[in-house]
Amino acid sequence: MAAGEVQVYAKVNSKLRGRSAASLLDPLLGMGFPAHTALKALAATGRKSAKEAAEWLRCHCNDPSLDDPIPQEYALFLCPTGPLLEKLQEFWRESKRQCTRNRAHEVFPHITLCDFFTCEDQKAECLYEALKRAGDRMLGSFPPVVPLVLHSSISYLGFFVSEGSADVIREFATIFATEAAVLADCTVKPCTKQLHLTLAHKFYPHHQRTLEQLAKEVNPGHSCQWTAALYSRDMRFVHYQTLRAVFQYKPQNVDELPLNPGDYIFVDPTEQEEASEGWVIGLSQRTGCRGFLPENYTERASECDTWVKHRTYTFSLAADPNSRKDGEASSRQNGEIHPPPRPRSASSLQALQAAIVRRSVLVVRHGERVDQVFGKSWLQQCSTPDGKYYRPDLNFPCSLPRRSHGLKAFENDPPLSSCGIFQARTAGEALLDSGVRITSVFTSPALRCVQTAKHILEELKLEKKLKIRVEPGIFEWTKWEAGRSAPSLMTLEELREANVNVSMEYRSAFPFAALLPAESYDEFVRRCAVSVEHMLSGCPQDGIVLIVGHGSALDSCTRPLLGLPPRDCADFAHLVRKIPSLGMCFCEEVREEGKWELAAPPVKTLTHGSNSAFNWRNWILGN
Repeated sequence: MAAGEVQVYAKVNSKLRGRSAASLLDPLLGMGFPAHTALKALAATGRKSAKEAAEWLRCHCNDPSLDDPIPQEYALFLCPTGPLLEKLQEFWRESKRQCTRNRAHEVFPHITLCDFFTCEDQKAECLYEALKRAGDRMLGSFPPVVPLVLHSSISYLGFFVSEGSADVIREFATIFATEAAVLADCTVKPCTKQLHLTLAHKFYPHHQRTLEQLAKEVNPGHSCQWTAALYSRDMRFVHYQTLRAVFQYKPQNVDELPLNPGDYIFVDPTEQEEASEGWVIGLSQRTGCRGFLPENYTERASECDTWVKHRTYTFSLAADPNSRKDGEASSRQNGEIHPPPRPRSASSLQALQAAIVRRSVLVVRHGERVDQVFGKSWLQQCSTPDGKYYRPDLNFPCSLPRRSHGLKAFENDPPLSSCGIFQARTAGEALLDSGVRITSVFTSPALRCVQTAKHILEELKLEKKLKIRVEPGIFEWTKWEAGRSAPSLMTLEELREANVNVSMEYRSAFPFAALLPAESYDEFVRRCAVSVEHMLSGCPQDGIVLIVGHGSALDSCTRPLLGLPPRDCADFAHLVRKIPSLGMCFCEEVREEGKWELAAPPVKTLTHGSNSAFNWRNWILGN
């Protein structure tokens, strides 16, 4: 052991009370680990045992940041236990099921006592002593029952702590901060504002009533033992997305990351441009190594799933002389405070796996097109005498992509209007907020469909990660298209030049040349059925397959999946006329039963009124 390491070791022993620090550190030093990495491992595992720390060091042997002096961030929370916690967890589950995920689901039920703060690895155990001293000093005055009052606003729902009890709890937090400053040289900022236990945060306004009804079922007077819990997290990944590996993955290339079920992966959303479709770049919490991994082997995890629980102080148990070992017992448990997990049967594991890998198809109609608003003569309205495009109305797009045959080529392949672009972006934003995971994107070759897919992906932050696969087989029924020849559509090269991330490798079910003018209804529905089967054959077995097409696609692309025969031609035409811009149909695969089912789309429909043209000059003169 180097002389510098001996000095660090001596400094640690002089700071820590009792023999626990030395008893944990000595075996690690005896194994040949340097003192600074041994202390880092102890802090990262909650100082539970030398065995856990040694295993952490073994897994992190290739971690490039192992020698970096990056301390953990710590925070103190007041957490409910017992019947109240069970009711709160039931609210967590139901609110996520009925109203989708919100910010409160990222962390377990708690009252925040201080902001996150840093502490050097060699001083971490001093925080445990600070927690014990603060708890012992407040033991006689800590309220046996913490009164909670429900509070609701447009973006927040939770329980406020009544002021009398809140003052006592804030005093406890202040004492802990003072002790931590003296013992561990840490700067801790205790909470001085309204103490609260959050139930829901940053949710959709239309979910407020449902959330309030669920919250009223939680009786805050339920029996509860309040526990002060000290947690830590890796400060480098505060703003990263956290994924949990569901299946094992063995790397096929040197730049890929091995996965074991239960591994947590930190993903930086700003680094995903390098990743191919269906892959992400992440850093493993278990090994500290970075690499590519298949996204469909993972599921979204909560922010607190990677936090480490160090020590707890339960006030009601501390008051009982027979239960003073609570701090020691709880120090052997890590993570969220939950009832003991029940063992899963083989059948329940299979059911869980089937639910995770369920595949869905979302069929979306394109946004409002220019000729829908300005009629068949729209091109004449926006063309200069020398054949250049200009914008005569704000609902015309700012510009048009370049086409080899000039403006004339847009006549039968119109772009989205400005409102159509807004519609597509609004739908994409809603899909992002819903938390759904799009794994593949297909679109009709019509420009309005390609543009809709592009804007949806941009709002989903997937425009560089997922390539749009153009499938001529889901183009509109050509009988409804003008002209006696096949429609003139933009080539893949032209779309790429227009900054659309199209796949050049995708082999479509129907090439452009196979689109017959004025095809029969039977030919059309057969073409769509074959195309849908072809598209899904090359998609992952989970996630959502997004198909952007025409109004007709909501029927012709879903009925084959549902095992339904084609509609009567007249009924089909009548139905399609009623489908609005960005209308959606959603189908889920029930693989256990070998069928697909129609389900509610992940986002609501988009409704708005018309806005007629306005001539200010005629209005003034007319009045």
